[in-house]
Amino acid sequence: MDSLPNSFTTELRRGTLTLAVLSQLHTPQYGYSLVQRLEEAGIAIEQSTLYPLLRRLEKQKLVTSSWDTTESRPRKYYLLSGHGTEVYRQLKREWKKMTLELKPLLKGADEVEFD
Repeated sequence: MDSLPNSFTTELRRGTLTLAVLSQLHTPQYGYSLVQRLEEAGIAIEQSTLYPLLRRLEKQKLVTSSWDTTESRPRKYYLLSGHGTEVYRQLKREWKKMTLELKPLLKGADEVEFD
């Protein structure tokens, strides 16, 4: 029976990770720096999850990428595109709206309140 909640958790997490990643790409970030920034905010993400997500976002033209070869180790940097910035703003508005709508529904006598 545990697989059903895990399935829903995975589905919910997938969408929130996309929003979290987009939120950090207003300035160029490479994969490891992105993992660090997200982890500092309390969001754990495996590189095996992050890189496919970044490739998908790039394919959807929400982010652009470029290689920096000036260091001894080349790094691929990702940045929100113009379209990605607009999509991020829309997703952020929707997230805030949904959070406000869900908060009273999730608040119950036997529930721990969250802010």
